[in-house]
Amino acid sequence: MSTITVNAEGFGQIEVPQGERLVLALERLGTGILHRCGGQARCTTCQVEFTLGEPQQMTQAERGKLEEKGLLGQVRLSCQIECQADMTVRALQTEASTGLEAGKAPASSIEPEPQWVQQQEHNI
Repeated sequence: MSTITVNAEGFGQIEVPQGERLVLALERLGTGILHRCGGQARCTTCQVEFTLGEPQQMTQAERGKLEEKGLLGQVRLSCQIECQADMTVRALQTEASTGLEAGKAPASSIEPEPQWVQQQEHNI
């Protein structure tokens, strides 16, 4: 089990099984995390910022979308992250903060089929 902590008032922690998608854990915690593409890395609405436990690997789909949007090294896509260790995150876009509704529910496993790559260091 992993503990996911959300850095926002009114949210706390949730215990999740190893391998659960972060976007689904955040939904169960009641954050209202926004996801418009059904969790397939076709948009960046499910973005999170890590303060603890950021995975060093990412899917090629996540990397490609973040590069396309100029967000690589700044945020991560919760739909492309499996919970493997304790994490502390901040959901950057929620239904409440944007006034938008979430799209189709993400599947229980990462889509598209993950091809894992190392997250590279970035100069800030």
